[in-house]
Amino acid sequence: MSPTIDITPPAPKPWYAQLYLQVLIAITAGVLLGHFAPATGEALKPLGDAFIKLVKMVIAPVVFLTIVTGIAGMRDLKAVGRVAGKAFAYFLFFSTLALIVGLIVANVVQPGAGLNANAGALDAGKVAEYAAKAHDTTLIGFLTGIIPDTFLSSLTEGNILQVLFVSILFGVSLALIGDRGTRVLDVMNDVSIAFFKLVGIVMKAAPIGAFGAMAFTIGKYGIGSLANLGWLLGTFYLTSLFFVLVVLGTVAWLSGFSILRLIAYLKAELLLVLGTSSSESALPSLMEKMERAGCPKSIVGLVVPTGYSFNLDGTNIYMTLAALFIAQAYNVDLTLGQQLLLLSVAMLSSKGAAGVTGAGFITLAATLSIVPSVPVAGMALILGVDRFMSECRSLTNFIGNAVATVVVSRWEGALDKEQFDAALSGRMPRVEDLPQGVVAAE
Repeated sequence: MSPTIDITPPAPKPWYAQLYLQVLIAITAGVLLGHFAPATGEALKPLGDAFIKLVKMVIAPVVFLTIVTGIAGMRDLKAVGRVAGKAFAYFLFFSTLALIVGLIVANVVQPGAGLNANAGALDAGKVAEYAAKAHDTTLIGFLTGIIPDTFLSSLTEGNILQVLFVSILFGVSLALIGDRGTRVLDVMNDVSIAFFKLVGIVMKAAPIGAFGAMAFTIGKYGIGSLANLGWLLGTFYLTSLFFVLVVLGTVAWLSGFSILRLIAYLKAELLLVLGTSSSESALPSLMEKMERAGCPKSIVGLVVPTGYSFNLDGTNIYMTLAALFIAQAYNVDLTLGQQLLLLSVAMLSSKGAAGVTGAGFITLAATLSIVPSVPVAGMALILGVDRFMSECRSLTNFIGNAVATVVVSRWEGALDKEQFDAALSGRMPRVEDLPQGVVAAE
């Protein structure tokens, strides 16, 4: 039975208590400190790292509990398969579209033209680690890597795909035993409430984490480094903006909502992603907020974690754009066939490196290795600004997964439109018998 939802606007918090404003102030302070005191900014790296570790600490149990309670609560396993099929169809289409958009923009704008890079002048050692990881990443290795060594190891090693795998299996098992699983399901629902409360506690440290991460980024790489490859950065950011506002904006419009309102609804999480350069830092909050906005727990649990591995719009734009930038910088004229080959490899490699640290750079190395005429060492050209590109990749990936969750919920006819409109209008739904921000399983 669904809980009663009160969509009366809650009493507004004072401005200084708003999380998004706290994070915005922290990011601004981090930029200033990193710029004017670079050594101090670099020294604050542990603050950002510690916060991301805190978030990763709760990701596995939150994903596990959300998926298990969502699937077990549905009881209709055909519906689970249908949702998964629709989600993967969406992921495949828009991931491919993102690659094509990056390819077209790179050919039209040609951000690397005129650089006349010299392979001998680059330090190939700087990208050797990424190239080695790309070489070790294979499709077979990726598929077998989804299966954890033990059930519990999936929850302790932090591999989202492994957590997704065991969660679906356990959720299906719980649904198959019928009424005998009710007691277990009730307990897991109660445990999930506690974990979402824990997420709320962890998120109070978000401004500190964003401050440390941004101070480190600016202190280490410097704002001045942006000018050296400003044309590439500008092209990438504008292309990603086009994809979000025009492509995803059109999808949102066809689905009956405004992409700008969705972005405003997720502003605190987006600022956190910007500050930490990691979309994972806001994964638990995204799952909670999509449930609060009327998306069923079962769909949120399937689409969001899966999307973090298979729906990487920002990473896909980056791969084709960066690959052609390097080719243009070396005056390598790629044929249409070679470009399509790069696109095909990028489609596979972006899945193969899912969940790997530095996945964007690793997938780029794997993509470049298929065309020998483009030196992998050329990645050193963009290594200095990759951190700034990572922020844009993460933001685009995050928004893409939020849109996917709403669209799949609507396709299933399961989106609570009244609750969704209330959330996007700033009237956050409240559950009468649960802590703020938690939606019980139906």
